[in-house]
Amino acid sequence: MHELKDIKNTAGKILSVDFGDARTGLAVSDATRFLASGIGTISVGGIVKTADRTAEIAREQGAVAIVVGLPVNMDGTQGFRADRCREFAELLCERLPDVPVAMMDERMTTMVASRYLNETNTRGKKRKGVIDTLSAEIILQNTLDRLKMMP
Repeated sequence: MHELKDIKNTAGKILSVDFGDARTGLAVSDATRFLASGIGTISVGGIVKTADRTAEIAREQGAVAIVVGLPVNMDGTQGFRADRCREFAELLCERLPDVPVAMMDERMTTMVASRYLNETNTRGKKRKGVIDTLSAEIILQNTLDRLKMMP
């Protein structure tokens, strides 16, 4: 596993992952790392199959780095979900040994995504299909903004 600063030194697209047991949201940056764009969700079933499919997509997108959202509680503690996301990130490292994989605090991203979907009046099945992608997009945009601030 890598640190966010390790990704700073790579050039090219970054893939962001909001890992979930049922659905996993994905987003990718442009090559200049200015903008994050959601590219959809995957629901292949199981952590191993999800890692396999995510690695495939990373190759297809030409990603040079991957950021996996790390669910941190508001008090800074980490629980089972954080362990599961780390396990997922390790699986990505095994499948893509030349691509740095880092974790990014995803606190509040689902809440921000929910607020946005409320404001755009996105409801029902459509909401379920977009919230994970939007969360991945927010994680990635936060990462891009943070990388710009790093020395």
